[in-house]
Amino acid sequence: MPASKNTKPKTTRSKTPKPRAAKPKGGGKKRSAPGKSLFGYGFWLKLALVLGVVAVVVLAYLDALVTDKFEGRRWALPAKVYARPLELFAGQSLRADNLAHELKLLGYRESSEVNRPGQYQRQWNRFSLFTRDFKLWNEQLVGQRVELRISGDKVASITDAAGAPIDLMTLEPYHIGGIYPTHHEDRSLIRIEEVPGFVVQTLVAVEDQGFHSHHGVSPKAISRAMWANLKSGRVVQGGSTLTQQLVKNFYLSSEQTLSRKAEEALMAILLDFHYSKDEILEAYLNEIYLGQAGSRAIHGFGLGSQYYFGRSVRELKLHQAALLVAIVKGPSYYNPRRHPQRAMARRDLVLDILAAEGVATADQVEWAKRQPLDVIAKPSWSPAAYPAYMDLVKRQLHRDYNAEDLTSEGLHVYTSLDPMVQRDAEQSLEQGMAQLGRNFGAQVASAEGAIVVTSTDTAEVLALVGGKDTKYSGFNRALDAVRPVGSLLKPAVYLSALVMPERYTLATLVDDEPVTITSEGGKDWTPRNFDHKSHGMVPLRHALAQSYNQATARLGMAVGLDRVLKTISDLGVTRELPAYPSIMLGASGLAPIEVAGMYQTIAAGGFDAPLRSIRAVTNAHGEPLRRYPLNIEQRFSPEQIHLIYYALQETMREGTGKSAYKILPADLNIAGKTGSTDDLRDSWFAGFTGDRLSVVWLGNDDNSPIGLTGGRGGLQIWVELMRRLQPQPFTGVIPANIEYMWIDEATGLASSKRCMGARYMPFIKGSGPTRKASCTSRASELGEWIRSWFD
Repeated sequence: MPASKNTKPKTTRSKTPKPRAAKPKGGGKKRSAPGKSLFGYGFWLKLALVLGVVAVVVLAYLDALVTDKFEGRRWALPAKVYARPLELFAGQSLRADNLAHELKLLGYRESSEVNRPGQYQRQWNRFSLFTRDFKLWNEQLVGQRVELRISGDKVASITDAAGAPIDLMTLEPYHIGGIYPTHHEDRSLIRIEEVPGFVVQTLVAVEDQGFHSHHGVSPKAISRAMWANLKSGRVVQGGSTLTQQLVKNFYLSSEQTLSRKAEEALMAILLDFHYSKDEILEAYLNEIYLGQAGSRAIHGFGLGSQYYFGRSVRELKLHQAALLVAIVKGPSYYNPRRHPQRAMARRDLVLDILAAEGVATADQVEWAKRQPLDVIAKPSWSPAAYPAYMDLVKRQLHRDYNAEDLTSEGLHVYTSLDPMVQRDAEQSLEQGMAQLGRNFGAQVASAEGAIVVTSTDTAEVLALVGGKDTKYSGFNRALDAVRPVGSLLKPAVYLSALVMPERYTLATLVDDEPVTITSEGGKDWTPRNFDHKSHGMVPLRHALAQSYNQATARLGMAVGLDRVLKTISDLGVTRELPAYPSIMLGASGLAPIEVAGMYQTIAAGGFDAPLRSIRAVTNAHGEPLRRYPLNIEQRFSPEQIHLIYYALQETMREGTGKSAYKILPADLNIAGKTGSTDDLRDSWFAGFTGDRLSVVWLGNDDNSPIGLTGGRGGLQIWVELMRRLQPQPFTGVIPANIEYMWIDEATGLASSKRCMGARYMPFIKGSGPTRKASCTSRASELGEWIRSWFD
């Protein structure tokens, strides 16, 4: 039969018989040899050895991790930047309101009793205050009780608690900002001996009552927490000790796993083994997270105390300490500024714990509960408080320090910022621009501005305003708005002539007729006066005072463009300017800070001193790292500078700046210059008194016309600033090689006091005119006028 289609054909294969295994003697099943079992004694011994080695390695690793970081640099500390310390002495110019403002910045609290550091009392112009300890780069300030009296906007007297006069006292400097690492953590390191005992007791009582008895981990606390969590069916209680909390924050992530908790426990035991309880507490006090200030993370009780109460941790009272400890549980949830009721309830619970544990008496707790949260409305300082000035400080620091050092080494940077001057500058620009907007319309109201204020004695930058929005940290116009400066460069042209007394004096007549100058490229330049008039032959000092463009261009070409550019460079301008004739009328651009440096050289008597904002830098321990002394170089003689002083003072008395004396006292002897540019796109003023120099720029960021001359714009802001600052008048000493002579203005020849048209002006000895002008006496001319009137 045919095979079924599902049936495979059979094949024949040759099979080789397999050998049989020998049976063990005695028959039955095969047995393993002693000690050869898969889970026998040898296996467990080896496993124990391996696990022991692993445990030792892990323990050694964790031990090294704990000790390495704890004994090394524990935190990346941002550089802290401070304003100048306020020095006070009898006779000093100081308004009572300004002193009160500075005390408020420093976190001093008005109090009916002044018996603790950081307290003050004001009665009209009398101040009682208790100053604070502070380590400066050059001295240790010691807190003391003082009485200070102000009269007529001057410090009348300063006495100590015993009534003895104090010649000089210094307040601690205001903390104006920091330079932060990328993670934006910030803290102020404190030593445990600086912390009041009740603060530490409160922390231990609330967070870890067995802290001083356990060895890093508390089995009792863990058991209690586990039982509470099991009863509730969820996590309602933690068993972490302070030491474990420190380990978690200091070394580990916030991951909630058994392995991480085990690691945390081991490291806590190791930490407790190596270090004392006080060392662990000190690290905790500096590490714990207490809130967020914008992008800045607030860590530690030192900074937390400043952030919430505006005072140092040494000045905390019981109710404030209780609130800080309350915040530890949840800085966001118990934020006293956003959730005051939650914070109050948690604070009072902490106070109840203190009473139960005997840390505070019932009376003390009841008193503390009656107190408000006592949190200041906003932090006493902000990273955005002085953004323009901080920008200047950072640029100067980066010349000398690596970026990593500035964000991690805890440097202390002491600057020359004067908060009083800064405040006056900001308000002068804000209010002055608003007034100009009301007076001149929308094109001015939308304009921007910048101010630089320096000390004429030290070349220190006292204040810097980068725009109308003084808290904005963007484009810094004081440093980066490079704009044509107009007539602000004219003093360099006239100084270039005055350094050649054999050819030019203040009385030399210069031509103010139209002029056309052809450049090397064949392009013609024809400057015109602002009033579109020509004034013929005029005295050199009058041409500068009235800011005549034609006379300035002719004078500049006569002395030589190269000489003018050298004078600009000698005045401190490091920017390379193009060698075009129009440079003499300020066609090229400078930033306000560069203009301030140029006029600083004039104000300092011809000594060039680069403007500086930093006085000293210390490390985290207060040890000086670098000083920034005043580096000066004489560029012009006192005689040459005296002549340009005179001309700039005449500019303010008779020329384009004369409106200043409608508000400011005549004895200030201001020296200054207005500046305007084509189509009135920029309005400038630069001027100085005996101790203050300031530059003001106004304009639109898009370079559209502002419609204001320097006299109607920048000068008005400058005048308002000086009205607030009440600067010292200029009282320069006449150099030995300068002589004053009576000169006939019309001819530039010698004259006499009794002659009409005579002016008394300075000359470098030997450069004055020898020929005499014909003299019509003042009396005879008056008589001729009377006779002609009657005729």
